[in-house]
Amino acid sequence: MSFLSKVFGGKQKDKAPTTGEAIQKLRETEEMLTKKQEFLERKIDQELAAAKKHGTTNKRAAIQALKRKKRYEKQLQQIDGTLSTIEMQREALEGANTNTAVLETMKNAADALKAAHKNMDIDDVHDMMDDIAEQQDVAKEISDAISKPVAFDSEIDDEELEKELEELEQEELNRKLLEFDDPSKLPTVPTDELASKEKPSKAKLSKEEEDEIKMLESWAS
Repeated sequence: MSFLSKVFGGKQKDKAPTTGEAIQKLRETEEMLTKKQEFLERKIDQELAAAKKHGTTNKRAAIQALKRKKRYEKQLQQIDGTLSTIEMQREALEGANTNTAVLETMKNAADALKAAHKNMDIDDVHDMMDDIAEQQDVAKEISDAISKPVAFDSEIDDEELEKELEELEQEELNRKLLEFDDPSKLPTVPTDELASKEKPSKAKLSKEEEDEIKMLESWAS
């Protein structure tokens, strides 16, 4: 390879770093510039102190100290601007890195969903749902059939049963009326209880009470 080709791009370009690598490099640069910033701030304070010290005794030394202070302040200002640029670039890369990760995750999810639906056909799904609905209807018909009365119960006429019940009630009523009309069916007067009771002593009863007891005994005999 000729010298000119080497100088003007004959060499292949290096592979671009990943976003993670670039972010890490920017953070390292930020850390280095922050340390440089702290160093310059200390130098500015030192030169300012020297200018104050030589302000009245050594004017030339005081002026030189202020000049160095100005140079340090200019460098500090440049570093501030560089840090701001690096910070914005790092934040942009971090946002891009996050977006890349999110897009990669979404792509993986889409591929997984596509693979899950690969063996599914929408017509087959509709057919399956129709079969499920049909089987549910069959199950409902079977449940209704099981819950209905058996055949011999359905053949019985409710009106005939009510008529038969009325006839039975009328027969029972007629029987009770016949028993009421027959004197022999009247309840007998209990005698055992009266006989079993101890008769009161005549000595202790008055004439009126004795007459009532005699009347009861004659009525019961």
